[in-house]
Amino acid sequence: QISPLSFYQVNPVQTEKLYGLALEYAGLKGNETVWDLYCGIGTISLFLAQKAKQVYGVEIVPQAIEDARNNAKINGIGNAEYYRRYVKEHPGEKAHADVIVVDPPRKGCEESLLETMVEMEPDRIVYVSCDSATLARDLKYLSGAGYELVRGRAVTSA
Repeated sequence: QISPLSFYQVNPVQTEKLYGLALEYAGLKGNETVWDLYCGIGTISLFLAQKAKQVYGVEIVPQAIEDARNNAKINGIGNAEYYRRYVKEHPGEKAHADVIVVDPPRKGCEESLLETMVEMEPDRIVYVSCDSATLARDLKYLSGAGYELVRGRAVTSA
């Protein structure tokens, strides 16, 4: 389900490749807590939920969060929860992540989000990007915080 104001990858061939790589790079064994930032309608997080213990999606667009919740219900996925807020607004104690998946808009991640990602101390960050310049900028920040680029790949539909 997708609302008019929600983002969605429109190329199904590329989307399948992209999500397959995200799942592979996440390295899930079944006991991880995964955070999907900029989760949109939940397509990546619902895909990852099949191999994670728990998945949390965060998105600021209200219609997208409603779609994500409905998509989890439609697909019978019970280990995915969605929040309409910025990740810094997560209630309670410091949010824990074994893996963070981030798929930001072309402008990349806000620095405050990168700070939050580092504070969550994930073992792995899977960064999906459609803009190499903002990807490079954000990777520079993350590498300065102790993360290392292990592998990357361009995904095309051809």
